[in-house]
Amino acid sequence: MSAGVMAAALSQTFRRLLPTKDLPPVLKARCGNLYEVLSRTPTGGVGLEVHQTRWNERNITNSYWVITRSQFKLQGTHGKAWGRLYWKGVLVSPADERIPGALKYTWKEGRSIAKQSPLAGSVSPRKSSTESSPN
Repeated sequence: MSAGVMAAALSQTFRRLLPTKDLPPVLKARCGNLYEVLSRTPTGGVGLEVHQTRWNERNITNSYWVITRSQFKLQGTHGKAWGRLYWKGVLVSPADERIPGALKYTWKEGRSIAKQSPLAGSVSPRKSSTESSPN
């Protein structure tokens, strides 16, 4: 069997066996504590960018941790993780440091993005008391 025929056969097999629409719950990129997010990756999260979801709500953009090392216990729900912090795009911790708040906060893959409030564009500026017309 030639390499081209073998590659085509493997491609067809993968298409047939792997889900096309929905990934298994274990592989979906969803929020969780830091160790749950990192333990879903084959590398244990090394090289992955993660952020706390509360940073989005506080309009803190382009802030994230780059994971350099991780240790898991209790089937990936607890452990330790180290990384480098980028705050608003600037490297804050050039040396590896242990990541705080790993169990306390909710984490997600990627960089933080400011959340748009639904009223952001529709709020009109208030008139100050000096601008109001006299009665």
